Amino acid sequence: MQHGAIGIFDSGYGGLTVLKEIVAQLPEYDYMYLGDNARAPYGTRSYESVYRYTLECVKWFFEQGCPLVILACNTASAKALRTIQQKDLPLLQASNRVLGVIRPTAEVIGQYTHSKKIGILATSGTVQSGSYVLEIEHFYPEVQVVQQACPMWVPLIENNRHETAGADYFIKECIDDLLQQDPEIDAILLACTHYPLLAKKIEQLLPKGIRLLSQGAIVASSLKDYLKRHPDMDQRLLKEGKQLFFTTDSAEEFNLHAGLFYGKDVQSQHIELLP
Repeated sequence: MQHGAIGIFDSGYGGLTVLKEIVAQLPEYDYMYLGDNARAPYGTRSYESVYRYTLECVKWFFEQGCPLVILACNTASAKALRTIQQKDLPLLQASNRVLGVIRPTAEVIGQYTHSKKIGILATSGTVQSGSYVLEIEHFYPEVQVVQQACPMWVPLIENNRHETAGADYFIKECIDDLLQQDPEIDAILLACTHYPLLAKKIEQLLPKGIRLLSQGAIVASSLKDYLKRHPDMDQRLLKEGKQLFFTTDSAEEFNLHAGLFYGKDVQSQHIELLP
Protein backbone atom coordinates (compact mmCIF):
# COMPACT_ATOMS: atom_id res chain seq x y z
CA MET A 1 0.00 0.00 0.00
CA GLN A 2 1.37 3.34 -1.05
CA HIS A 3 1.13 6.33 1.28
CA GLY A 4 1.69 9.79 -0.11
CA ALA A 5 0.31 13.02 -1.47
CA ILE A 6 -2.74 13.59 -3.65
CA GLY A 7 -1.55 13.96 -7.24
CA ILE A 8 -3.11 16.72 -9.33
CA PHE A 9 -2.46 16.47 -13.07
CA ASP A 10 -3.05 18.88 -15.93
CA SER A 11 -1.64 19.35 -19.41
CA GLY A 12 -0.37 22.75 -18.29
CA TYR A 13 -1.38 25.52 -15.93
CA GLY A 14 -5.17 25.25 -15.85
CA GLY A 15 -5.33 22.55 -13.20
CA LEU A 16 -3.89 25.05 -10.75
CA THR A 17 -7.33 26.71 -10.63
CA VAL A 18 -8.71 23.36 -9.43
CA LEU A 19 -5.86 22.76 -6.98
CA LYS A 20 -6.45 26.24 -5.54
CA GLU A 21 -10.05 25.34 -4.68
CA ILE A 22 -9.10 21.87 -3.39
CA VAL A 23 -6.49 23.33 -1.03
CA ALA A 24 -9.03 25.90 0.17
CA GLN A 25 -11.43 23.11 1.18
CA LEU A 26 -8.86 20.46 2.18
CA PRO A 27 -5.76 22.37 3.36
CA GLU A 28 -4.43 19.64 5.64
CA TYR A 29 -3.48 17.21 2.83
CA ASP A 30 -0.20 17.00 0.90
CA TYR A 31 -0.39 17.69 -2.84
CA MET A 32 1.85 17.12 -5.84
CA TYR A 33 0.99 19.03 -9.00
CA LEU A 34 2.31 18.08 -12.44
CA GLY A 35 1.85 20.17 -15.56
CA ASP A 36 2.81 18.45 -18.82
CA ASN A 37 3.66 21.83 -20.34
CA ALA A 38 6.17 20.36 -22.78
CA ARG A 39 3.32 18.66 -24.65
CA ALA A 40 0.52 21.15 -24.03
CA PRO A 41 -2.08 21.88 -25.19
CA TYR A 42 -3.92 18.57 -25.11
CA GLY A 43 -7.16 20.02 -26.48
CA THR A 44 -6.29 19.55 -30.14
CA ARG A 45 -4.46 16.22 -29.82
CA SER A 46 -5.77 12.78 -30.79
CA TYR A 47 -7.32 10.33 -28.36
CA GLU A 48 -4.26 8.09 -28.61
CA SER A 49 -1.81 10.90 -27.84
CA VAL A 50 -3.83 12.23 -24.90
CA TYR A 51 -4.22 8.72 -23.49
CA ARG A 52 -0.51 7.92 -23.85
CA TYR A 53 0.65 11.22 -22.34
CA THR A 54 -1.83 11.01 -19.47
CA LEU A 55 -0.89 7.42 -18.66
CA GLU A 56 2.80 8.35 -18.53
CA CYS A 57 1.98 11.10 -16.03
CA VAL A 58 -0.22 8.83 -13.91
CA LYS A 59 2.62 6.30 -13.75
CA TRP A 60 4.96 9.09 -12.62
CA PHE A 61 2.60 10.02 -9.79
CA PHE A 62 2.42 6.40 -8.66
CA GLU A 63 6.22 6.24 -8.68
CA GLN A 64 6.25 9.25 -6.34
CA GLY A 65 4.00 7.37 -3.93
CA CYS A 66 0.69 9.09 -4.72
CA PRO A 67 -2.18 6.63 -4.13
CA LEU A 68 -4.81 9.04 -5.52
CA VAL A 69 -4.51 11.08 -8.73
CA ILE A 70 -6.98 13.70 -9.92
CA LEU A 71 -6.98 14.46 -13.65
CA ALA A 72 -7.67 18.20 -13.33
CA CYS A 73 -7.82 18.43 -17.09
CA ASN A 74 -11.07 18.13 -19.02
CA THR A 75 -9.39 16.77 -22.15
CA ALA A 76 -7.52 14.07 -20.22
CA SER A 77 -10.69 13.24 -18.29
CA ALA A 78 -12.64 12.97 -21.55
CA LYS A 79 -10.13 11.06 -23.65
CA ALA A 80 -8.04 9.00 -21.22
CA LEU A 81 -9.65 8.49 -17.82
CA ARG A 82 -11.98 5.61 -18.54
CA THR A 83 -9.33 3.54 -20.35
CA ILE A 84 -6.82 4.14 -17.55
CA GLN A 85 -9.38 3.17 -14.89
CA GLN A 86 -10.57 0.03 -16.65
CA LYS A 87 -7.48 -1.22 -18.48
CA ASP A 88 -4.33 0.12 -16.85
CA LEU A 89 -5.08 0.66 -13.17
CA PRO A 90 -5.62 -3.03 -12.33
CA LEU A 91 -2.20 -3.79 -13.82
CA LEU A 92 -0.33 -0.79 -12.40
CA GLN A 93 -1.64 -0.57 -8.83
CA ALA A 94 -5.11 -1.94 -8.23
CA SER A 95 -5.46 -0.27 -4.81
CA ASN A 96 -4.74 3.21 -6.22
CA ARG A 97 -7.37 5.47 -7.74
CA VAL A 98 -7.51 7.92 -10.67
CA LEU A 99 -10.42 10.38 -10.78
CA GLY A 100 -11.45 13.08 -13.24
CA VAL A 101 -13.34 16.37 -13.31
CA ILE A 102 -16.22 15.59 -15.68
CA ARG A 103 -18.25 13.13 -13.61
CA PRO A 104 -18.24 15.22 -10.37
CA THR A 105 -19.46 18.20 -12.38
CA ALA A 106 -22.12 16.20 -14.20
CA GLU A 107 -23.43 14.82 -10.90
CA VAL A 108 -24.52 18.27 -9.66
CA ILE A 109 -24.90 20.51 -12.70
CA GLY A 110 -28.59 19.81 -13.11
CA GLN A 111 -29.20 21.61 -9.82
CA TYR A 112 -28.20 24.92 -11.38
CA THR A 113 -30.74 25.13 -14.21
CA HIS A 114 -34.47 25.93 -14.17
CA SER A 115 -34.95 25.86 -17.94
CA LYS A 116 -33.27 22.43 -18.19
CA LYS A 117 -30.94 23.94 -20.82
CA ILE A 118 -27.18 23.97 -20.09
CA GLY A 119 -24.35 25.39 -22.16
CA ILE A 120 -20.81 23.99 -22.23
CA LEU A 121 -17.82 26.14 -23.18
CA ALA A 122 -14.77 23.93 -23.72
CA THR A 123 -11.77 23.03 -25.86
CA SER A 124 -12.34 21.35 -29.22
CA GLY A 125 -11.15 18.02 -27.82
CA THR A 126 -13.60 18.04 -24.93
CA VAL A 127 -16.49 19.05 -27.20
CA GLN A 128 -15.66 16.38 -29.77
CA SER A 129 -15.50 13.68 -27.10
CA GLY A 130 -19.14 14.27 -26.17
CA SER A 131 -18.26 13.32 -22.58
CA TYR A 132 -20.30 16.04 -20.94
CA VAL A 133 -23.36 15.28 -23.03
CA LEU A 134 -23.19 11.59 -22.07
CA GLU A 135 -22.43 12.12 -18.38
CA ILE A 136 -25.07 14.80 -17.84
CA GLU A 137 -27.65 12.68 -19.67
CA HIS A 138 -26.85 9.84 -17.27
CA PHE A 139 -27.63 11.93 -14.19
CA TYR A 140 -30.17 14.37 -15.65
CA PRO A 141 -31.87 12.84 -18.71
CA GLU A 142 -34.33 15.74 -18.82
CA VAL A 143 -31.56 18.33 -19.31
CA GLN A 144 -30.54 19.44 -22.81
CA VAL A 145 -26.84 20.20 -23.31
CA VAL A 146 -25.43 22.56 -25.93
CA GLN A 147 -21.67 22.72 -26.54
CA GLN A 148 -19.39 25.37 -28.00
CA ALA A 149 -15.67 24.96 -28.69
CA CYS A 150 -13.49 27.97 -27.86
CA PRO A 151 -10.12 27.22 -29.54
CA MET A 152 -8.69 30.73 -29.05
CA TRP A 153 -9.28 31.04 -25.33
CA VAL A 154 -6.39 28.94 -23.97
CA PRO A 155 -3.75 30.59 -26.22
CA LEU A 156 -5.04 34.02 -25.17
CA ILE A 157 -4.74 33.12 -21.50
CA GLU A 158 -1.34 31.42 -21.72
CA ASN A 159 0.06 34.37 -23.67
CA ASN A 160 -1.37 36.74 -21.06
CA ARG A 161 -3.59 38.43 -23.65
CA HIS A 162 -6.91 37.57 -22.05
CA GLU A 163 -7.30 40.97 -20.39
CA THR A 164 -6.86 42.91 -23.62
CA ALA A 165 -9.63 44.51 -25.65
CA GLY A 166 -8.70 42.22 -28.53
CA ALA A 167 -9.62 39.18 -26.44
CA ASP A 168 -13.16 40.51 -26.02
CA TYR A 169 -13.96 39.71 -29.64
CA PHE A 170 -13.10 36.02 -29.29
CA ILE A 171 -14.87 35.72 -25.93
CA LYS A 172 -18.06 37.35 -27.19
CA GLU A 173 -18.00 35.33 -30.41
CA CYS A 174 -18.12 32.01 -28.53
CA ILE A 175 -20.79 33.18 -26.11
CA ASP A 176 -22.95 34.43 -28.98
CA ASP A 177 -22.47 31.19 -30.93
CA LEU A 178 -23.49 29.16 -27.88
CA LEU A 179 -26.62 31.19 -27.12
CA GLN A 180 -27.67 31.21 -30.76
CA GLN A 181 -27.89 27.42 -30.55
CA ASP A 182 -30.40 27.72 -27.69
CA PRO A 183 -31.50 31.09 -26.26
CA GLU A 184 -33.14 29.34 -23.27
CA ILE A 185 -29.80 28.33 -21.71
CA ASP A 186 -29.76 29.55 -18.10
CA ALA A 187 -26.53 27.90 -16.86
CA ILE A 188 -23.13 27.79 -18.56
CA LEU A 189 -20.24 25.59 -17.48
CA LEU A 190 -16.64 26.64 -18.05
CA ALA A 191 -15.47 23.14 -19.00
CA CYS A 192 -11.79 23.99 -19.19
CA THR A 193 -9.70 24.77 -16.14
CA HIS A 194 -8.15 27.80 -17.87
CA TYR A 195 -11.48 29.51 -18.39
CA PRO A 196 -12.06 30.79 -14.80
CA LEU A 197 -9.51 33.48 -15.65
CA LEU A 198 -12.06 34.80 -18.15
CA ALA A 199 -15.01 34.57 -15.76
CA LYS A 200 -15.35 38.30 -15.06
CA LYS A 201 -15.35 39.19 -18.75
CA ILE A 202 -17.77 36.39 -19.58
CA GLU A 203 -20.18 37.48 -16.86
CA GLN A 204 -20.15 41.02 -18.24
CA LEU A 205 -21.08 39.71 -21.67
CA LEU A 206 -23.79 37.28 -20.56
CA PRO A 207 -27.47 38.26 -20.52
CA LYS A 208 -28.99 38.59 -17.06
CA GLY A 209 -30.35 35.41 -15.57
CA ILE A 210 -27.62 33.08 -16.83
CA ARG A 211 -25.49 31.43 -14.15
CA LEU A 212 -21.80 30.87 -14.86
CA LEU A 213 -20.20 27.79 -13.29
CA SER A 214 -16.52 27.01 -12.74
CA GLN A 215 -15.33 23.51 -11.88
CA GLY A 216 -12.82 24.13 -9.11
CA ALA A 217 -15.21 24.41 -6.17
CA ILE A 218 -17.40 21.59 -7.51
CA VAL A 219 -14.46 19.20 -7.87
CA ALA A 220 -13.11 20.18 -4.44
CA SER A 221 -16.46 19.46 -2.77
CA SER A 222 -16.69 16.14 -4.62
CA LEU A 223 -13.19 15.13 -3.47
CA LYS A 224 -14.04 16.06 0.11
CA ASP A 225 -17.11 13.83 -0.06
CA TYR A 226 -15.13 11.03 -1.75
CA LEU A 227 -12.58 10.94 1.06
CA LYS A 228 -15.35 10.80 3.68
CA ARG A 229 -16.89 7.84 1.86
CA HIS A 230 -13.53 6.09 1.42
CA PRO A 231 -11.71 6.23 4.79
CA ASP A 232 -9.34 3.51 3.58
CA MET A 233 -8.00 5.92 0.95
CA ASP A 234 -8.02 8.84 3.35
CA GLN A 235 -5.77 6.91 5.72
CA ARG A 236 -3.21 6.49 2.95
CA LEU A 237 -2.88 10.23 2.31
CA LEU A 238 -0.20 12.32 3.99
CA LYS A 239 -1.52 15.31 5.93
CA GLU A 240 1.28 17.79 6.49
CA GLY A 241 -0.14 20.60 4.35
CA LYS A 242 2.72 20.44 1.83
CA GLN A 243 2.44 21.36 -1.86
CA LEU A 244 5.03 20.48 -4.49
CA PHE A 245 4.91 21.57 -8.14
CA PHE A 246 6.48 19.91 -11.18
CA THR A 247 6.53 20.58 -14.91
CA THR A 248 7.82 18.70 -17.94
CA ASP A 249 8.97 22.00 -19.46
CA SER A 250 11.02 24.92 -18.11
CA ALA A 251 10.57 25.42 -14.37
CA GLU A 252 11.42 29.10 -14.74
CA GLU A 253 8.72 29.53 -17.38
CA PHE A 254 6.23 27.60 -15.29
CA ASN A 255 6.92 29.74 -12.23
CA LEU A 256 6.46 32.88 -14.30
CA HIS A 257 2.89 32.00 -15.32
CA ALA A 258 1.66 29.69 -12.57
CA GLY A 259 0.83 32.45 -10.11
CA LEU A 260 -1.80 33.80 -12.49
CA PHE A 261 -3.73 30.53 -12.12
CA TYR A 262 -2.91 29.63 -8.53
CA GLY A 263 -3.29 33.06 -7.00
CA LYS A 264 0.18 33.15 -5.45
CA ASP A 265 3.80 32.49 -6.40
CA VAL A 266 4.81 28.94 -7.23
CA GLN A 267 8.24 27.32 -7.19
CA SER A 268 8.39 24.26 -9.43
CA GLN A 269 10.86 21.58 -10.45
CA HIS A 270 11.50 20.22 -13.94
CA ILE A 271 11.08 16.49 -14.56
CA GLU A 272 11.74 14.22 -17.54
CA LEU A 273 9.09 11.65 -18.34
CA LEU A 274 10.08 8.24 -19.60
CA PRO A 275 7.39 6.17 -21.39
